Amino acid sequence: MTTVTTAATADLGATAPAATPRGAAGATRSAGSTAPASRGRVSFVGAGPGDPGLLTVRAVQLLRDADVVVTEVAEHEAMVRELLTDVAEDALPELLDGGFGEDGQPLTHAARGKVVVKAAKGGRRVVRLMAGDPFLYASGPEEAQACVKAGLGLEIVPGVSSVSAVPAYAGIPLTTKTHREVAVVTCGESRIDWARYADDRTLVLLSAVGSIGEVADALVAAGRPADTPVAMTRVGTTTEQDTLVSTLEHVAADVRAARVEPPAVTVVGDVVDLRQTLSWFETKPLFGWRVLLPRTKDQAGPLVARLRGYGAVPEEVPTISVEPPRNPQQMDKAVRGLVEGRYEWIAFTSVNAVKAVREKFEEYGLDARAFSGLKIAAVGDKTADAIAAWGLRPDLLPSGEQSAAGLLADWPPYDDVLDPINRVFLPRADIATETLLAGLVELGWECDDVTAYRTVRAAPPPAPTRDAIKSGKFDAVVFTSSSTVRNLVGIAGKPHPSTIIAAIGPATAKTAEEHGLRVDVLAAAPSGDELADALADFGAVRRAELLESGQPVTKPSERRPAARRKATSGS
Repeated sequence: MTTVTTAATADLGATAPAATPRGAAGATRSAGSTAPASRGRVSFVGAGPGDPGLLTVRAVQLLRDADVVVTEVAEHEAMVRELLTDVAEDALPELLDGGFGEDGQPLTHAARGKVVVKAAKGGRRVVRLMAGDPFLYASGPEEAQACVKAGLGLEIVPGVSSVSAVPAYAGIPLTTKTHREVAVVTCGESRIDWARYADDRTLVLLSAVGSIGEVADALVAAGRPADTPVAMTRVGTTTEQDTLVSTLEHVAADVRAARVEPPAVTVVGDVVDLRQTLSWFETKPLFGWRVLLPRTKDQAGPLVARLRGYGAVPEEVPTISVEPPRNPQQMDKAVRGLVEGRYEWIAFTSVNAVKAVREKFEEYGLDARAFSGLKIAAVGDKTADAIAAWGLRPDLLPSGEQSAAGLLADWPPYDDVLDPINRVFLPRADIATETLLAGLVELGWECDDVTAYRTVRAAPPPAPTRDAIKSGKFDAVVFTSSSTVRNLVGIAGKPHPSTIIAAIGPATAKTAEEHGLRVDVLAAAPSGDELADALADFGAVRRAELLESGQPVTKPSERRPAARRKATSGS
């Protein structure tokens, strides 16, 4: 199991020698010989200002190979786990808190250096994950020197600094063809001679939230025009990002009125005016939307990523738990029949069906070679991808609608001359519809309809989540099947009328309406990507309508319309 240890209690040096570094070559030594101690290695990796997507390829590679990761802020643990979702829990690197000691107090640079050195003893590979860039306004130089002094191997992996990333995410270029110089000033550390910055250089101010009034007055006194544009962006590169635009004359009052809190990056200069046309992040169609995903957790990854790409904050609430069938004998018999050549076809109608058959194969010590001579059908692209990950390729995919009906429309009728075997293996959920089964029988095929897995209702979500669902604190709910509708309403209640309801297809939409929900968004095709795209289109149209009418751009959770808008298709 991965452990998260506070730096003050970590005694890595006592346990590390027993571990063998991954990738180390074994060697046979004669009796009495002494093996040289393995040399530890520390990689100082820049994690950027908050968006995990800004990590470099090298950073991700080192995290995958690490024995220990020394973090700096609380968000880093979640970042590491998200990046390594395909790694087994017991194979994850050990996580050490390098930001705070056991007493809850921030560690000094020297104390952090000791933590890192200890972690690398015994030849372990350590990643020191640092906010921003390790060598820019960070403790990287001091900690790296401690590693060199201890004789450890060293690597520096630059990261994206908040100095440039946060303004970029706010739509503010620091340089243009007419503004070529930039000065970065850390406020509050010492007395600053602001007369040195009286020219028209772009200024990037760090740690300026509390002192912005004094800074603005000093710049104006030094000769900067009072109407010089100022932008203060807090929590930059995350979906909580918010940018306040003002001038040197008014920024202090505006910051007080908006109650801006650190962390924030402030830009002073004419380049701030370009935000009006270049703001790209905060204008994403779903920016800051809290979107509920009631679905099977292990299938939510691609949809989560797609929604995040549109600026949403997805929150997964498992409503369905996938479990083995109560009686595994039927599945065992079908898999034996597959190996023995009993079937002409196998039809996969879900990713879970592929997973269930694959797990049964692994239980028997079989691999994809057992499919030799067997034709494979898949209900859609996602299912085909799961089959491809097994090293197989489907022989039949729907040419039109990706559904059981679409697959049936392209399925060839049984021909007793061309088809040597007339049987189809149909591994499905216990609650699957009979559309495909009935259609195949009508086409002349004999089907072994086998329960490969069961879908059962998950436990209710925590009370705060249930309250958020009922009170309209979610901006949208995304339903990917009829069962997610039934189960969410069953375990958490109906979403608030102000919440936007998005459905993956007509059947899911019908179930939602049967439960008293008004469907606003319907995917153009039954896939997670199409569903996310349709919700984003809806958000973009809604934003444009608000701007056109002169209203502030708000999220659905921030306003309570008197009546729900009519259902739309793909918008």
